[in-house]
Amino acid sequence: MVRLAILLQIQYMKFAKGILFCLVIIATFGFSSLVDDPIPYKKFGYTPQQAAARLLDRFSFGAKPGQVDAVVNMGLENWLEQQFAANLPNIALEKRLSNFKSLSLSNDTIVNTYLNAGQVIRLATRKGIINRDSIKGDPKEYREQVRVIMEQEGYKPILELHRELVNQKVLSAAYSNNQLQEVLTDFWFNHFNVSVTKNQCQQYVYTYERDAIRPNVMGKFKDLLLATAQHPAMLEYLDNASSVSIKNQPRANMAAPRNARGLNENYAREVMELHTLGVDGGYTQADVTTVAKALTGWTVMPLAKDAPARNLLERLNPAQLERRGFVMKGDFLFRADQHDNEPKTILNKNFPANGGYQEGIDVLTMLAEHPSTAKFICTKLATRFVSDTPSASLIKNMVKTFQSTDGDIKAVLRTMVYDPAFWKKSVSHEKVKSPFEMVISAVRATNAQVIQPFQLFNWCTKMGQRFYYYQAPTGFPDRASNWINTGALLNRMNFGLAFASQKIPGVRMDLAALNNYHEPESAIDALTVYSNILLPQRDHAANIKRLIPLVNDDAVEEKISKAATVDKTAEQMILDKGTKNMLSQVVGIIIGSPEFQRK
Repeated sequence: MVRLAILLQIQYMKFAKGILFCLVIIATFGFSSLVDDPIPYKKFGYTPQQAAARLLDRFSFGAKPGQVDAVVNMGLENWLEQQFAANLPNIALEKRLSNFKSLSLSNDTIVNTYLNAGQVIRLATRKGIINRDSIKGDPKEYREQVRVIMEQEGYKPILELHRELVNQKVLSAAYSNNQLQEVLTDFWFNHFNVSVTKNQCQQYVYTYERDAIRPNVMGKFKDLLLATAQHPAMLEYLDNASSVSIKNQPRANMAAPRNARGLNENYAREVMELHTLGVDGGYTQADVTTVAKALTGWTVMPLAKDAPARNLLERLNPAQLERRGFVMKGDFLFRADQHDNEPKTILNKNFPANGGYQEGIDVLTMLAEHPSTAKFICTKLATRFVSDTPSASLIKNMVKTFQSTDGDIKAVLRTMVYDPAFWKKSVSHEKVKSPFEMVISAVRATNAQVIQPFQLFNWCTKMGQRFYYYQAPTGFPDRASNWINTGALLNRMNFGLAFASQKIPGVRMDLAALNNYHEPESAIDALTVYSNILLPQRDHAANIKRLIPLVNDDAVEEKISKAATVDKTAEQMILDKGTKNMLSQVVGIIIGSPEFQRK
């Protein structure tokens, strides 16, 4: 409506004044007519409100109250471009995050500050603060020694870093105005998964998301690939940091990296199978081995202050390092003395001998630009944003854009949302939310205030998604069959009941405010009213019919009070006695319902 009104006004203005008026409009809204064609939702029977709700379901972590109308008033195309720009101010979010001191720290500071107990003891022993024999014996005394040393030396427990990592993710997803950036950060982190469960990389996981993932989520795919490949978290997680050429080891100028055992193929295998080409991407085991050789010498700067290699590197000036073939980029280190200098053939492409650091760059660039990569990445994006079984025509169109734009992720997403396949009614609300998506969408739908975000992480864990702790390089699966079963549905209903009854510590909301403090006439009336508030622009008839027996069942009220108890099983929790709050019960049932699980 706003865009239509603008066009009508322009028609009644003289040419010169019309130009001035257009400039004012562009300055006001921040957009010109960058996208000439409208999003084709009308062809498939959507109203503007329904289409806005669909965009919010897929390109954000869920609509907030009133947001559907706001998107319609702004214009769907303008809202989408605003999300692509990802530059909306986040003053309130930044205030929430300001207490998390680790979020602005460098890897160097983190590595030398946040330690586990074993690291503390090793450092204290080296410094002569304690005797190794003195730590043997009473576990209580051991813990007390660790605590005292940490306090004296200014160390902090690694779990404090993990907690802030989790807290910032929950708060950013719930409250960021740049929702698409948060959704894509979640998607790409999962695609290039690393885990805090691996000791060597756990200190690097937050900066991995902050520095390698987040800045590149809507850029060129090859830039994202290179950023992840060179970050210490990935180098340690898939062991490339310790992958060296056996031929060069005797000539090493420095001590070999920790646990060096020659060539390691872990990263080479996963970068082809999981990050680029896909399992059916046309590569062989010989290609995996040769890619591993091309990436030998790609390792991590020694950041620990007492690391011998760090002391040696600090004594060498840039000219000396260059003569030795070393390349340093941030915390990434290329060591020429550990690189395989033989000629190589990968995917039928020849790489001459003595390729050095650039050889690894060229190999990863080749993988990023390979046709199999275009298809694999576009299929994953379509699976996340459209359907568990995206159409071949949609993927074909996305691949064409991927290849013609040098892997421009934003352009690929734009092609996807303007494609008719995105708007077919058959894929509407077909995707099932992950536990994290479900939890955050509940926060957003109710305007909840989250004071203790870690409590929501505990619920995600209970529902099967302990994010940042997933050990497999595959990342979490992205299909309904992996998230929905009897136990999972029971836990999701328990979450809804606990959440709405405000039994989760540090999570508060005003449910009556969502309906402008108009009291529903009955539980059935509340079910209808709050279904429309929490799940805007959907047909609720079937879901309401399913939920009426639960609302009318007095026993359901007994399932609320202790649903958030962490140390009980889902079966125990759902039988516990609860409070008798009609509105919280109704809202909890809606949040736990099958319809709320869909997006």
